[in-house]
Amino acid sequence: MEEPPTSHSQPVRDVCDYDLLFDCVHCGLCAEACPTYVATRREMDSPRGRIYLMKSLAEGKLQLDDDAVRHLDLCLGCRGCETACPSGVHYGQLIEGARAFVERNHRRGVFDRLKRSTVSAIFPYPSRMRAVLAPLIVVDRLGLRPALRAILPRSFRDWLDLLPPLGARHPLAPDLHVASADNAPTVVVHHGCVAQVLANSENLNSERMLAAAGYRVEHLEETVCCGALDLHSGNSARALEFARANVRALKGSGADAIVSAASGCSTAIAEYGELLKHDAELAADARAVAGKVKDLSTLLLAAKWTPVREFRCTVTYHDACHLAHGLGIREAPRKLLASIPGVRLVELTESDLCCGSAGSYNLTEPEMARELGRRKVDNIVATGADYVVLANPGCEFQIAAELKRRNSKTRAIHLADFLALVANNDRIR
Repeated sequence: MEEPPTSHSQPVRDVCDYDLLFDCVHCGLCAEACPTYVATRREMDSPRGRIYLMKSLAEGKLQLDDDAVRHLDLCLGCRGCETACPSGVHYGQLIEGARAFVERNHRRGVFDRLKRSTVSAIFPYPSRMRAVLAPLIVVDRLGLRPALRAILPRSFRDWLDLLPPLGARHPLAPDLHVASADNAPTVVVHHGCVAQVLANSENLNSERMLAAAGYRVEHLEETVCCGALDLHSGNSARALEFARANVRALKGSGADAIVSAASGCSTAIAEYGELLKHDAELAADARAVAGKVKDLSTLLLAAKWTPVREFRCTVTYHDACHLAHGLGIREAPRKLLASIPGVRLVELTESDLCCGSAGSYNLTEPEMARELGRRKVDNIVATGADYVVLANPGCEFQIAAELKRRNSKTRAIHLADFLALVANNDRIR
């Protein structure tokens, strides 16, 4: 591997923040933390390889052809490489910039464009998603999903498998109406876009558990997408629009802390300060909002919340990528789970290796997503756990689909929903 240059000229293409590319010293320590490199063992599917690719594109040494785009597309954006990197490379910023460059300058095939435009047009808008899923709610209530699945082409079956049962009522934590002290911190739960349609119990249970711990919970009148889906797919213009709307709403809530049931949303909001640093009107507010992002387990531990019921089961914990690598939160969820009487916590092998969900990645890159999902579930099944607890609805859908394919008794469940089961002493399987 050649030595990195000590100086550099100006790029001829605006691929990404060119100066950030030179933070990489090409040591290769990121490789084994990269899910796609672990799966393919190809250098160009490693963070180091993709950084070489971005640099070559920026300097005009490489054309933006289908092969180059393929290596960039295959990145999950999980940021496992950032945790492993000794040089502090901001890989997330680099890959998001490169993807925006791809979307501006590369024409994809018809089917790929259709798939990506469908995700882009529907997923960030809860009302559109509800309208699209309305017929499937009827199908689920009539118990006809297996029949529907049997007649669909494989690609559509894979998409269908990722959808949780629709129209079902999920257990909610008791609404304890705990009287909060006048000086108690206020918390707002950002309900997101996909989460409020497919996993709203996770939002509601987060709010109820926080209220039970003594926090004053504020509610936003309206929630728009955090912008993460657009940042990951190269639509930076709309991501900025969403970010500005959220900064105004979150600032207006007056909350001391901001929580999301989706770790990808939490990380996106935590990076609003960087995203909007050139916005003359909102830069300061964006930094303030970003600094208030917390996670559910950290807040519950800070409030010294303790469960009042015993709940006997074995659990393992999957580290959602953006919670672990984006926000650096690993121990708090484990500490919270271990504090529950009757819970036996078993550590998961490769717990922080991406499960293949990665926002809409499992829809746009189903083959790699399935391979990573199988690897993740192999490790989960080996623990013998009753539950695999996690902090991101996308991870839940991805892992639950693979567990169901194997007829496994292990249940994938969000931390907030698991705490609701504990509070209700309702060991649902």
